[in-house]
Amino acid sequence: MESAGRLDFNHQLSLSDLPYVIAWNNERCTRCGRCTSVCPVKAIEPGVMEQRLVASTGSTPLPSTIRKVASCVKQATDIGRRCIGCATCRLVCPNDAIEPVFNSANKYHWHANKGGEPVKRGGRRNDPDISVLDKLKFTRISMLTDPALDAGRHEFRVRTLLGRSLPPEELPLKLTGDGLIPDGMAFVPPVREIFPIRIGGMSVGALSPTMWEGLAMGIAYLNEVEKIPVVMCTGEGGMPPRLLKSPYLKYFILQIASGYFGWDEIVHAIPHMQCDPAAIEIKYGQGAKPGDGGLLMASKVLGHIAKIRGVPEFVELSSPPTHQTKYSIEEAVAKMVTAMSLAWGFRVPVYPKISGTKTALAVLNNLARNPFAAALGIDGEDGGTGAAYNVSLDKMGHPIASNLRECYLNLVKIGKQNELPIFAAGGVGKHGNLAANAAALIMLGASGADSGKYIMQACAGCLGDERNRCNICNTGKCPRGITTQDPKLYRRLDPDKVAQRVVDVFLSADKELKKIFAPMGRSTELPIGMSDGLSVADKAIAERLDISYAC
Repeated sequence: MESAGRLDFNHQLSLSDLPYVIAWNNERCTRCGRCTSVCPVKAIEPGVMEQRLVASTGSTPLPSTIRKVASCVKQATDIGRRCIGCATCRLVCPNDAIEPVFNSANKYHWHANKGGEPVKRGGRRNDPDISVLDKLKFTRISMLTDPALDAGRHEFRVRTLLGRSLPPEELPLKLTGDGLIPDGMAFVPPVREIFPIRIGGMSVGALSPTMWEGLAMGIAYLNEVEKIPVVMCTGEGGMPPRLLKSPYLKYFILQIASGYFGWDEIVHAIPHMQCDPAAIEIKYGQGAKPGDGGLLMASKVLGHIAKIRGVPEFVELSSPPTHQTKYSIEEAVAKMVTAMSLAWGFRVPVYPKISGTKTALAVLNNLARNPFAAALGIDGEDGGTGAAYNVSLDKMGHPIASNLRECYLNLVKIGKQNELPIFAAGGVGKHGNLAANAAALIMLGASGADSGKYIMQACAGCLGDERNRCNICNTGKCPRGITTQDPKLYRRLDPDKVAQRVVDVFLSADKELKKIFAPMGRSTELPIGMSDGLSVADKAIAERLDISYAC
């Protein structure tokens, strides 16, 4: 028994092995129990401790020892219940008696893989360094332009096009004695005028009902009241039938991924739709986990999610890495894009979304030859995800800046840079600079940028960061109630406040984009590919992106 006891003790983890250690103040704590009740992973629990007190009393005070048992807060050393650093305990503590402290000497990665299964997590890669996008500066400022172009005094619309733009010689017009008249026999690709920052794909299921409702309300308000045409991608998994048949569908991009979850509901709703969706996005890859399919953990597949997706409750929903009926880029583009275009009578832009990789150019060149392909979405390595292997998040993928630049310059070579738009994603707003990052991508060649995790951080107070804080989106235990289907957790989130923050974020981004573009003399169109307006104080980056080096 003694040998077994030593063995058990020897294989326990210590607090110094964990990424976050709870600092608890015994004197301030009133033992109210709020901290232990709100911890989403049960990393802390009520406990007891033995206290040794030395006291001197009486007329001849000799020191005496008193021992007593007192209640306390204990931290679990089980790796499955490790503290995630969300600090929800500190938020509810009335006396500021508890907080998690980051342990830079932790050995989490040594112990995280249990049962032979690599560890999965949500969030974004653990890379606290400044990204390439944050290093870029806007240096082409004209001192001789009309002062009315100052962003604070000149009102202009910041818009971009989602859809293929035909070159002049292919426009559906014919010349007659009276001038140009429409040629009704020619095919006109569908095009939408949208705001250049879109909300990236976050599905019903990955997000909680309150979070998704808040985003949807915010998007509707921006379009209906503020007249800013912001669109949002649904992610894989479909939409609630009520929303599919509502007049607000036109503000959403429906995503179809390799699992085809939720598409039965969408197809059945087509005859009853009051309007067309903004676009159809065919997801082939995700920047945070290139080569992997989607994954919705069983803990999130509750009744309402199962009904929308047409699956049983509490089953793990994994999408294949590729669309199983397609075996080449050419076949995938030709079949999927054409099929989706036919479903909506060629009235809706259809485009694929791929991971940022070295094969992106092959996809782009194929799309350029397909008249029905409306755009290309490229998702870089810094994109977030609801669930992925650590090794995918930290060691796989391609930075978006160089991948986008390479693709745009290739379009320039073949003369289609004004025809096929590219939408870039992956770390946009990673350090809070949403408008600046989007503007930099636009000037590198994108027609617009997608952002997901920034929206969660800015609009719902997501606690995750690049130091592996929180990042448990995949478990359904989100302490903020953002990425969970547990009513006890998502009721913490007020959808009205989320909607208000969505509106605030995009109104601010609209002003910031004007502030960046106006001094460049751009008040009628976006400076897509205007790379002479960018500089960077890093020669390697300047050479790779073909922009100015300035220091």
